[in-house]
Amino acid sequence: MVERRPALDLLAHVVLVLGVLIVAFPVYVTFIASTQTAAQIVQNVPMSLLPGDNLLTSYRVALFGGDTEYGSRIAPVAPMMMISLISALVIAIGKISISMLSAFAVVYFRFPFRSLVFWMIFVTLMLPVEVRIFPTYQVVSDLHMLNTYAGLTVPLIASATATFLFRQFFLTVPDELAEAARIDGAGPIRFFKDILFPLSATSIAALFVIQFIYGWNQYLWPLLVTTDESMYPVVMGIRRMISGGDAATEWNVVMATAILAMIPPAIVVLTMQRWFVKGLVDTEK
Repeated sequence: MVERRPALDLLAHVVLVLGVLIVAFPVYVTFIASTQTAAQIVQNVPMSLLPGDNLLTSYRVALFGGDTEYGSRIAPVAPMMMISLISALVIAIGKISISMLSAFAVVYFRFPFRSLVFWMIFVTLMLPVEVRIFPTYQVVSDLHMLNTYAGLTVPLIASATATFLFRQFFLTVPDELAEAARIDGAGPIRFFKDILFPLSATSIAALFVIQFIYGWNQYLWPLLVTTDESMYPVVMGIRRMISGGDAATEWNVVMATAILAMIPPAIVVLTMQRWFVKGLVDTEK
């Protein structure tokens, strides 16, 4: 019999509530700032924590662009969000596809130096894009992939982590399934499509959430490979809105853009939350 301790339960709930408040408060402040004017944010110290009456104007200017109260011109964020969405989807789907196929080959095909090939893939964990950024940029430039979706996504698609996770999962699949598929006349592709892929659904969902957020939040790589403003993702758009020197920053529009940039990842996480948690639990097993 499990002994219930009300005091410990109360302490656990208090800690959880405090954690939620600590995480949610900056988001709340960001939303409140997006409902006020730039003058109200700058002049009122400390800033009011009550919603203002400028919500529709701030989000309209952030989404579709236009002139602000300080007379500056704001570029529309809607195209930037579309670029970020396409890049995140391509990176997430590409990583999962390549990782599943490479893990499938390493686990189910017998070829010389199979273990060496896997460890060569695994060693690339020590060479993220940030480490090899200059040679990668040189290759992308030589292939004329600057200011293109291919340049934004292709160098970020390969993933040793996802390959390792799928390999570990495939190793837990009983050999009897592969034998039964072989007896029934199913080839490798049929076995992969009809058996392994459905069994990997939760792992795919968990990795999709992680890789989508990874692709959505990219800043350093797009900063290098995009020189045309029409190819800027939303994270770069937020940074460019923050003026330097004596120029005034439209903080209400910046905060509105930050809130808009949070929405797609939040939708992905909330939509796939059950699969995400189940995939992480299954991966641990």
